[in-house]
Amino acid sequence: MNKKWLIHLVLIIGAVIMVTPFLWMVLTSLKSFGEAMQVPITIFPEEWLVENYLDVFASIDMMRYYFNTLMVTLGRTLGQLILCSLAAFAFARMDFPGKNVIFIVVLSVLMVPMQIILIPNYGILTSLGWIDTFYALIVPGMFSAFGVFLLRQFFLGIPKELDEAATIDGCSFFGIYWRIILPNATPGLIALGIFTVLASWNDFLWPLVMTNSEETRMLSVGIAAFQGQYSTDYPLLMASAVLSTIPMLIMFVLLQKHLVSGIALQGVRR
Repeated sequence: MNKKWLIHLVLIIGAVIMVTPFLWMVLTSLKSFGEAMQVPITIFPEEWLVENYLDVFASIDMMRYYFNTLMVTLGRTLGQLILCSLAAFAFARMDFPGKNVIFIVVLSVLMVPMQIILIPNYGILTSLGWIDTFYALIVPGMFSAFGVFLLRQFFLGIPKELDEAATIDGCSFFGIYWRIILPNATPGLIALGIFTVLASWNDFLWPLVMTNSEETRMLSVGIAAFQGQYSTDYPLLMASAVLSTIPMLIMFVLLQKHLVSGIALQGVRR
């Protein structure tokens, strides 16, 4: 019993450490600029300025940023679910020369930091004429080595006897993928979708480098506009950060069971 209480105490401390920055962000978003900058600091605002959230929409084109971010996120997520599942199906179910070598090469991409390939990618997209377009924001993010690895692990856990039974019934190779594999890998697909949405919604460096105009700017880059060279309006910055966080919080609350089950099942795949 004492050990159980100790575990819960450690978890509570960890939860407090994780939640405190978020609460501080929310409280700062409701303060005035002077109160946010004063020393000693105050935890709760003297006057709760809800109008800070309205000032965000008046200061930047928040709705455009929301729309751009949503469109890029949906494009990347759908692309990864389709392309990564097809690649994972090939690695899990098909036999072809050099399969293991190719899979190792794909996984090696996970060990390469994005900053290293940023300049080569920029050169490729420049030659294609895609700079400052949604093609540059969506297309490179429609495939990931992590997505292939995650789904391959799920596909390996699905009994091959189902494939054989489907083949006897006259099902094609693509039919096995569509009718057998995907329905049995729903937790993995949902987990990959959530990971992709989070990564795309919070992406900053890639949109910052690849876009120049307001028409293609995403939330993460738009929020950075509140950071001045000499001073930063922290209440508006925190208010815009809260607004950008709300959709992800809603998604996590609605899909947390699927995310946890997907990660748990992936951990026991062979």
